[in-house]
Amino acid sequence: MKEKIVLGVAGMPGAGKAAIRSMIKEMGYAAVIMGNEIRKEARRRGLKPTPENLGMIMLKLREDKGPAVVAERCIPEVKKAKAEVIVVDGVRSLSEVELFKRCFPNFFLIAIHTSPKKRFKRLFRRRRSDDPKNWHTFIQRDSRELDVGLGSVIASADYIIVNDGTISQLRRKVSEVLKDVIKNE
Repeated sequence: MKEKIVLGVAGMPGAGKAAIRSMIKEMGYAAVIMGNEIRKEARRRGLKPTPENLGMIMLKLREDKGPAVVAERCIPEVKKAKAEVIVVDGVRSLSEVELFKRCFPNFFLIAIHTSPKKRFKRLFRRRRSDDPKNWHTFIQRDSRELDVGLGSVIASADYIIVNDGTISQLRRKVSEVLKDVIKNE
C-alpha cells in the first residue's frame, strides 16, 4: 500500500487554514482539525469555548503534557483516515512538526499567510465562539499563538501560500501545491 501523504497546515488565526482544508476535502481527501482537540478538552472541563478559555487550555495542555500533545492526540485520527492525502489543520509548534514527520514519512508543511488587518476582518465576520470580538483580543490571541512556536513553524514550511486574493486564486495555489506534493512523493 502506498504511504499516506500528510499535509500539515499552519497559519495565524484567520489566514485561511479552514479554506485550504475545505478545498482539499472537496478533492476527496481527508482532514483532521487540531483545534478540535482543544475544543473537546474545553467540553471535558465544562468550559465555554471562548478565546480566553481555549487559549488557556492550549497552553496548560502543552505545559502539562509537552509541546506535541495536541499532535499526539491527532495521530490516531490521521492513521485511521482512509484517504491517500490527509490535511492536518492547525500545526502550531516545531515539536508537532517533528512528531508528524517521525510518524508520517510523507509529511509536508504548508504555511498560509494573510495580513493582520484582513485576518481580523475575517475572524470578526466568521463569529465562531472563540473568535476575537475586538482588536485587543485579536492581538492577545496572535501573541499566544506565536508564544507556542507558530512563527517558527511558518518559517520552516515546505510551501508558503499568500492568501491575499480571491477564493479562486487561493484554490489555484492550493491545487498547485497539491500537484507538486503528489508528483514529488
